[in-house]
Amino acid sequence: MIAAVVVTFFLLVALSMPIVFALGVSGTLGLYLGNFSLQKVPAALVSGSQSWVLLAIPTFVFAGYLMERCGMSYALVNLARALIGWVRGGLGMSVVLAEYFFSGISGSTIADVSAIGAMLTPPMLRAGYKPEQAASLVASATAMGILVPPAIFMIVLGQITDTSVVGIFLAGFIPAAVTAACLMATILVQAHRLHWPKDARPSRRELSEACRQSLIPMGVPVLIVLGFFFGVFTATEAGALVALYAVLAAVFYYKNVGARAMIRLVHESALLTGAVMFLLAVASIYQFLMGMMGVPRLLGDLLAPLQGQPWLFLLAVSVLVMLFGMVLEGLPAAVVLIPVVFPIAKQIGIHPIHFDIVLTAAVGIGLFLPPIGVGLLMTLRFADISVGQHFRAYCPYIGTLLIGLLLLILFPEISLFLPRQAGLVR
Repeated sequence: MIAAVVVTFFLLVALSMPIVFALGVSGTLGLYLGNFSLQKVPAALVSGSQSWVLLAIPTFVFAGYLMERCGMSYALVNLARALIGWVRGGLGMSVVLAEYFFSGISGSTIADVSAIGAMLTPPMLRAGYKPEQAASLVASATAMGILVPPAIFMIVLGQITDTSVVGIFLAGFIPAAVTAACLMATILVQAHRLHWPKDARPSRRELSEACRQSLIPMGVPVLIVLGFFFGVFTATEAGALVALYAVLAAVFYYKNVGARAMIRLVHESALLTGAVMFLLAVASIYQFLMGMMGVPRLLGDLLAPLQGQPWLFLLAVSVLVMLFGMVLEGLPAAVVLIPVVFPIAKQIGIHPIHFDIVLTAAVGIGLFLPPIGVGLLMTLRFADISVGQHFRAYCPYIGTLLIGLLLLILFPEISLFLPRQAGLVR
């Protein structure tokens, strides 16, 4: 049965069937071959999508699309370049800084790649950066950006592991800053080694203008952090507030998004939300199959030697997640693998929020691993180069991302500090 499910899944993916449907078909085949009731399929489609916290997905997605459409991302990029673009390699470091800012409002890794790649790859190429270096900067920065709330992946992860999404959101800010600092240190070394150019130092007037233009988009992460830290609202309520904030900003401040364009953004948000919800529903079939086949117990026996060393367990799981994330994309990797390993993590005393943050970082890296990471392939399109041309230049950044991941694994307090201060962790 296991062989039939695995072979069917990879065969359907090879035939270009969307992953969510390949998972559904192979999972249903597993139910049939195992003589389980096929009523589990419609039951899964209902139970897998019935969660209050999942209502945060469409609102955050819509808000991210609308903010990107009305030009908030440009204001954040300009702010990043004004703050740090004037040092050697500063244009490259501004990619990391802009990604940190923009991830806090977009909620989507694909949106991050599209916005940051489209806006900053051409200026880097014009400034003299080689295409492979420009692509490496965008890819590594976006891999880090998945840690900055509000990320759709974090909402799904909270649902799968039954963990506070507010706690996961708060936990992401410092790990993202630590990883961003590691990337900036690498960029500074590369800039002096490769003699990268630097922007002209902005005047005080230009800096103040960049800060003024960024006040509206920067209000979103400030609203999220303060609201969560002081317990003013839940993740679902935050999504609604951020969506309202985006609509008011687009209508009364930017005034460049009409009713027809806004309806189109609602439609795009609904499509993405439907895909995520369907994926979660299909995942419950796999959770049932794996439970009936004893996969958690088998995996627990295999990982038993690591249970005395939680950091080694997290490292092993992170490697698995990176490999899954590279092949299956982030969300399918999470819904298939995490329900199996999470009970073991709880059993050996790993805090759920720490576990979720480490796996979020691992998925972010997996999406941008060569040769078939989905995010990486999208990034390379902007630079118009192949994976082979890019790999050598990308190695230092992969190493830096892995160092950042190792720091998160070894020092749980990096993830738990803000949730602890907010009273969400004891």
